[in-house]
Formats: sequence, structure tokens, C-alpha cells
Amino acid sequence: METEKKLKEPMDNLIEDEEFGYSKVEIFHPEDTKKIASSYREILKVLREDIEREGLEKTPLRVAKAIQFLTHGYKLNPEDILNSAKFTEDYQQMVLVKDIEIYSMCEHHMIPFYGKAHVAYIPFKHITGLSKIARVVDAYSRRLQVQERLTTQIRDCIQETLNPMGVAVVIEAHHMCMQMRGIQKQNSVTTTSAFTGIFLKQMQTREEFIHLIGAKLH
Repeated sequence: METEKKLKEPMDNLIEDEEFGYSKVEIFHPEDTKKIASSYREILKVLREDIEREGLEKTPLRVAKAIQFLTHGYKLNPEDILNSAKFTEDYQQMVLVKDIEIYSMCEHHMIPFYGKAHVAYIPFKHITGLSKIARVVDAYSRRLQVQERLTTQIRDCIQETLNPMGVAVVIEAHHMCMQMRGIQKQNSVTTTSAFTGIFLKQMQTREEFIHLIGAKLH
């Protein structure tokens, strides 16, 4: 009986939406969704909106679901992601995964920033699955962030978990807090970088990395 109860509990989080003649299933924490929706309902009232009108009636619930998805990185453990596909391999050349899409939320205004991450490492005894690099980027970016910290978190996670000879991370991003408000500069791009090990000590290795992320090889 106890096992059956445990298996049923996650099903309590399933939400069916049959609006517009189709059905979908989404998984959210019911209590969190309720609290977040209530808060957004109050925000709409403060903005002097009519929360009873058709277009806004379900908006607090939609936003509650959306913000949980946009920040689901808090529920992910990046080290566990890398360790889930960690293999012993005698390979000591650069492994580069570039153009990894990033969608994050600036912690200062909770407005999105988006762009691409380029991540490389030079293995020492251990490699990881290529998709795991992208998943680590996603795990950290799907949180309230600043680009500078996001860059170093990705670098440090790979360095500490795989213990490679070196790690290189470059992120290029557009910040909507600069585009939609404030200075309103539409075409500005922010670039951050972080290196460890051989990428710091050997200029040639770092230059190879910079060349590869800028090259169109595909």
C-alpha cells in the first residue's frame, strides 16, 4: 500500500487543459503554482487591470506555470548531470560544444537575456556525454542570473566534476533590460569568458578555442 501511495503522489501534480478542444498534461507543484498565481493576481490589481476580463482571467495561472518553467534550473543538479555520463577515456585534445542556446532571466529586473554559450574542455582521464555539456548550461541558465556568474558557474562545474586539463567558456548574449528599458540599445551584445588550466597557461590553446568558436565549420 505504501509503495502504491508513493507512486500516486506525483500524479497529483498533473494538470489537464482541454481548452480549445485539445488536451495537454503539464507537471507543476500545485501549492507553488497557487501561491505564485495569487501574487501575480495582486500585481495585476496594483496595475489597475481588470482581472475578471476574458484575456486576463487565467493570466495569473499561466504566468505561475511559465515562471516555474523559466526557473526550473533550481531543481537540477549540474554535477549529477555530468556524472550521469562520465566515462574513462584516453583523449587529451580539445572537446568543444559551441552555439548552445541560452535563455535566462536577469536577476535585477527579471527580464530575459538570451544568446549562445561556447564550452570547451581538454580531458584528463574522463570525458562526459556531449549533450550533458548543453544540459549543464541549461541547468544554470534557467535560474535568476547575471551573465558573469553564469559563465563562471558553468566553468567551475565542469572543472570540479571532470577534473580536466582546462575549461573554456564564452557567452554572447542580448539583454532585454538594455533593449526594452533603460538605455534601449537594440544591437548591443555582451560577451563574457572564463578559463581554467591549460586555457590560461597556453596562449596557443586559447587562441585555437577562440578561432574555432568563430569559424563556420558546418
